[in-house]
Amino acid sequence: MKAKDFLRKFCSLYLWGNLLAMALFVVGLCFGVKYGLEVYTHHGEGIEIPDLVNMRASNARVLLIEKGLDLVVADSGYNKRLPADCILAQSPGPGMKVKAGRVIYVTINSPSSPSFPIPDLIDNSSYREAEAKLTSLGFKLLPPKRITGERDWVYGIISRGRHVNTGDYVSIESPLTLIIGNGQYGEEEDIDYMDADEIEQQYIGGQDEFEEVETPDVNVDDVSDVQ
Repeated sequence: MKAKDFLRKFCSLYLWGNLLAMALFVVGLCFGVKYGLEVYTHHGEGIEIPDLVNMRASNARVLLIEKGLDLVVADSGYNKRLPADCILAQSPGPGMKVKAGRVIYVTINSPSSPSFPIPDLIDNSSYREAEAKLTSLGFKLLPPKRITGERDWVYGIISRGRHVNTGDYVSIESPLTLIIGNGQYGEEEDIDYMDADEIEQQYIGGQDEFEEVETPDVNVDDVSDVQ
């Protein structure tokens, strides 16, 4: 009897109608949430970002404001072939679609070349080490000037005809000349190692400037005769 009641209720149109209604409700809810969010967030709609590279920052700002966007200068660089205040890069890039009010970050061209402090290289590094550090900073190096001293040891740095010291700010447009040793030593270094006798032999010639005069022997008897 119980089995027949269960089968009768299971095959009831009322039960299956409720189950179908619940399934349709869940499917409708999912589609409603999906398309409702797209409508609410304007999915697929946006403002296309123009190409701002090589454009003056002032002109680019006006263009973005007209489109409902904003511009912020995030960094600066230097390109001597481009005018100052010229945009070198932008983020997001051109062609992308963004919402209204989005900030576009740009890198502009500096009006002058950047300057960097001279690292601690003088009398503290070899030519190869100094060359690597300076070129990594963007400096251009001229052929080195060699002087008497330890081979390839850095004794000084010259920029546009003047000596620069550690910590001095120098433009990367100013080429640098490293003063390095040639591995040879002059006579002054040799003299430093001479003792006093060797220096006397070299500069006096080993000859005594004074002549010893011997006192003649005097006979007492000869003196008595003279008197």
